[in-house]
Amino acid sequence: MRVAIALLLVTTATAQAHIALTFPPPRTADQKAGPCGTLGSVRGSNVTTFQPGETITVEWDETVDHPGHFRIAFDDAGDDAFQNPNNPNDNFPSTMVEPIADKAGGHYTQQVTLPTTPCTSCTLQLMQIMTTAVPYNSFYYQCADITTSGDPVAPGEVDGGCSAGPGSGAGMLVLVLGLVRRRRR
Repeated sequence: MRVAIALLLVTTATAQAHIALTFPPPRTADQKAGPCGTLGSVRGSNVTTFQPGETITVEWDETVDHPGHFRIAFDDAGDDAFQNPNNPNDNFPSTMVEPIADKAGGHYTQQVTLPTTPCTSCTLQLMQIMTTAVPYNSFYYQCADITTSGDPVAPGEVDGGCSAGPGSGAGMLVLVLGLVRRRRR
C-alpha cells in the first residue's frame, strides 16, 4: 500500500509539470517558485562542467502548453541575479536568450554560448513565461547547476569533446532517462 501511494505521488508530481529541463540536468523537478523552482532551492551535487565560452544546447520539454515564451538566463554566482520580467521589453544582464517562441508543446532545443570567464558556482535558468496578460505574473522555473573550467573555447573553435555535452555519457544518460519517462506516460 505504501509503495502504491508513493508511486501515485511521484506520478502526480510529474503530471503537474509544465516544463522539464532535460539538459543540462535540473537542480530539482520542482518549478513553481522562483528563481529555480522551489523556495529555498540550493545548489546540489548534480553539477555539469563545461568549458568557458563553450556553446551548448539546452534541452527541455513543455508538458503543459501555455501561451507565452521561454527564456534562458545565466548567473555566474549562484542564482541571485535572476529577475522576473514584467513587460515584453524588459531586459536583464543575466538574460542569454529571450524570447524563445512557444510552439505548442513538445521538445525544445536552444543553443547558448557560455561566458568566457570560468566560474565554479554558475546557474543556468530556464523560465516559461506565460503572456496572457501584461504585466506578466505567471512563471515556471528550472535551474541547472554548472561549472565552467579549463581553457576558454576560442570564437569559432569546435569543442574537443571533453565536456559533458549531449553526446557524452552524461548526455546519453539524460537522454535514456527521458525516453524511459516518456514511455511511462
